Formats: sequence, C-alpha cells, structure tokens
Amino acid sequence: MSLPDSDRNLSGVNNLDIHLRVSIEDSVAEKNKDQSKPTPSMPLPPNTTPAPKPVFMPGMSHRTEAPPPAAPTSSAIPVPPPKEDEIPDQPTETKADKETSSIELPRLRLHIQDIAHEGSSVFLSAVNASTVLRSSIQAIDKHLYSSLFTSPASTSTSTPTSTSAFPRRPHPPPTRSVTLILRDMDGVAYTTGSDLDSDHKEIHFSLRYIKSIAPPSRRTAEIAGVVTHELVHCYQWNGKGAAPGGLIEGVADWVRLQCDLAPPHWRREVAGKWDAGYQHTAYLLQYLEDRFGEGTVRKINDKLRRDKYEEKAFWTELLGRPIEQLFDDYKETLEKKQ
Repeated sequence: MSLPDSDRNLSGVNNLDIHLRVSIEDSVAEKNKDQSKPTPSMPLPPNTTPAPKPVFMPGMSHRTEAPPPAAPTSSAIPVPPPKEDEIPDQPTETKADKETSSIELPRLRLHIQDIAHEGSSVFLSAVNASTVLRSSIQAIDKHLYSSLFTSPASTSTSTPTSTSAFPRRPHPPPTRSVTLILRDMDGVAYTTGSDLDSDHKEIHFSLRYIKSIAPPSRRTAEIAGVVTHELVHCYQWNGKGAAPGGLIEGVADWVRLQCDLAPPHWRREVAGKWDAGYQHTAYLLQYLEDRFGEGTVRKINDKLRRDKYEEKAFWTELLGRPIEQLFDDYKETLEKKQ
C-alpha cells in the first residue's frame, strides 16, 4: 500500500547525533606533559559510526528519517569464517544472468522496533529476511522487467500495439535502498520514500498483523506475499503520478499472484469497478495477460513509465479498446465459467 503525497509531506523527527570522544585521564596527561612525545589518545575502533538516530518518537510523524549512509559497519560479535567443507555450494552467476537482470540489487536493511513483540518472533521464525527480500526483488525483475518483450497472441478480438513501439529493455525506477521496518501499528503494511529522497524506500510492516496470521502454517507465505506486494511499489511506475491507485495496487497483487503467494480467500469477482484494486484488479490483469499474450502487464508498467496516464488513450493505444470494454469482456468470461 502506497501513502498519498499528503502523508509524505509530514515533518519527520528531529535529528539527534551523538558523538563520543575517548581521552586519557588527566593524570596520564600530566605525567607525560614534559615528554617530547604528545599525549597519547585512544582512537575509536575502525568503521565506528555515530549512534543511530531516533525513529518513531511518540506523537511524531510516521515517517522515519533518512537511512544512514551506505558505509560498512563493524559487527558487534565477530563471526568466524566457516570451514571449507561447511560452505554450501552456491550457484555461479554467469554473464548471461547479469545481462538479463534489469534491477540492480539495492542496499537492504531490516529494522525491528520491538524485538520483544510476539510478532517479531513470528517473523524471525517464519522467514529469512535477506532471502525473502532478495527473492521478491528477483520475482519483480522477472515479471515486470527482465526478458525481452514477447509478441502478444494474435486474435481476431484483440488489437495490441506493436512490440516495436516498446523498448526491448524496460527501465526500473532508481531505487537505491529498501528498509523493512517492523513496528506495532494498525493495518498491514505500506511503502513510502525516506526523508532523504524517493530513491530510498521504506516498507512499514505491522507486527500486530504478523502476530495475527493464522494458521501458523500460513505465516511464511503470507509474510512473503506482503513483502513482495510492498516491494513492487518500490519498483513500479505510476503514469507520472496520474494512474489510479487501484491499478497500482492491482499490479502489486498481480506479481504476488505470479509468485504463487495468493491467500486462500482471494477470489475472482465481477462486482465493482475495474480499478477496485488489489486482487480484484490483479485477476483482471491476469485475464489481459492471458488474452493479449505474455508480457502484457510488463507493457502496462512500461507505458506508465513513459506516458502520463489518461485512461481512454492509455488502454486504446496499448490494447486497442477502452478498459471498460475490456472489463465487460472479463466479466462475461467469468459469468460463462460460473
């Protein structure tokens, strides 16, 4: 879920930098005062960074401040390197893999605000944060960006725009970092930019919701599904800010569908408008993908990058007819199946 622009303009918490200086006791300095060598001082450990800045102070904005600089930090607990026979086999990244990947893996961070919260224990026991973030980004790359556009299936009822009108390599937004913040809040999750700039994203995930996931066997898939949905918001286009929110949310849930992470209660529905969002619009997008050929949703996302969204022109130029007509066709198909 993306926050509206009005929510993004809320003021963030004040910065608080704590700097530490360690020096020798006055007695040592006095003892060495007459010596030719200068008074020794105790240097800070290498790679030491200032104390972290406070986030989510009571009564303040839900926005966090900018993520810390992407500088290496030292580990509090040294971890010995594994023995040679204990290192698992890792897949080798080939030149072809690099050439077919559109999304450059950003800096990924995990921020747990309350480690004692039951939702934190559920999250940490259900998923590996590093694995679920990386695999979700790879899925987004696969379904929205990677691989060349394929020619849509030619049918007598479709008039898609020629593939030559689209670049063979779409361009994802320049997201430089993603911080997954687990905190006690209402709702499920939302995505926003940081105070630094919109290239640094934050995903806020409710510990209360994570705790409530039932049955326990659903925890891993539900957490991965929510994270995937929110990560799509970090890497999708919005028609220069003019696309309907329902389409934005529908694309995010469509990627979740492709990852086989749909909750068991999701259903195809004919009631409501086409842009009602979430799974309702996601299943419509799947219908368009099946009807006009693999890569259709990829083209929708790319057109949202290049053009300001104007509903009639957008869909007519892309698929040859207005979205309302396409939605009527979709509803008719569902009614026949039912």
